[in-house]
Amino acid sequence: MPKIKEVRIGIIGGSGLYTLLEAVGHRIVETPFGKTPRVELGYIGDKAVAFLPRHAKPGSLRVSHAVPPSEINYRANIYGLKKLGVERIFTTQAAGSINPNIKPGEFVIVDQVIDATKRRIPTFFNGRTKVKVFKDKPPVGGVVHIDFTNPYCPELREVLIKSCVEENIFHHPRGTYICTEGPRFESPAEIAAYRTWGADVVGMTGYPEVALARELGICYASIVMSTNYAAGTGPVKITHEEVKEIFNRNIDNVKRLLARAVKNTPDEKKCECAKSLEGATA
Repeated sequence: MPKIKEVRIGIIGGSGLYTLLEAVGHRIVETPFGKTPRVELGYIGDKAVAFLPRHAKPGSLRVSHAVPPSEINYRANIYGLKKLGVERIFTTQAAGSINPNIKPGEFVIVDQVIDATKRRIPTFFNGRTKVKVFKDKPPVGGVVHIDFTNPYCPELREVLIKSCVEENIFHHPRGTYICTEGPRFESPAEIAAYRTWGADVVGMTGYPEVALARELGICYASIVMSTNYAAGTGPVKITHEEVKEIFNRNIDNVKRLLARAVKNTPDEKKCECAKSLEGATA
């Protein structure tokens, strides 16, 4: 296979998904926000793909679950994929079920997000730093307010839903994901509150990834796998071993779904994600 110079599709793997491609090569990308972990470059079918394991240590060639959710350098990861040419991102996230209709092992193609984190940097635009977003336009600085009506790319969500149907994978076609700081699991009182907010699943890595991708005009969609009942909704203590067990049991479905989704991704974009900065600057 030829050496990959530029990719348009990126995949960010969460807990339990650390390898995916038959890699042609790899990169550690330097960004104004720090280094990415090792990014594998390879193919799924005839499409070039960049695979980034989000929990791997920045700047390291070793891929492992080394960085807790609250310490991940989300800005470097998203900006690094942008530098590689990525225009669309699929991600995987393990989550706890708040909605009793979502059982462990089932997939949710989420369409809304709630931020319940406390100390993460959720934006590239701090009012001072100028950020290079588009190749043919000057860097963007100052105060920026992006529209977030549809946090997840509607076009990529439809690709994931269609791919689930084609692969005969049971899924929930919509849902609201709430992101907590971690690394601890949530208390029953917190989960009860989140239920009243309308959250269906709870995880620790979906935000600010989704917002940062939108700031750079990148399409972003998530495959959220329920790996446990959230605190106070199930009969047992929550352990990371339980999360890993459920995820590993379904890893083949995750890989099949991602492969099908990459194949089904159209070359032409018809969504509005790339126009995120239009009318957003003060």
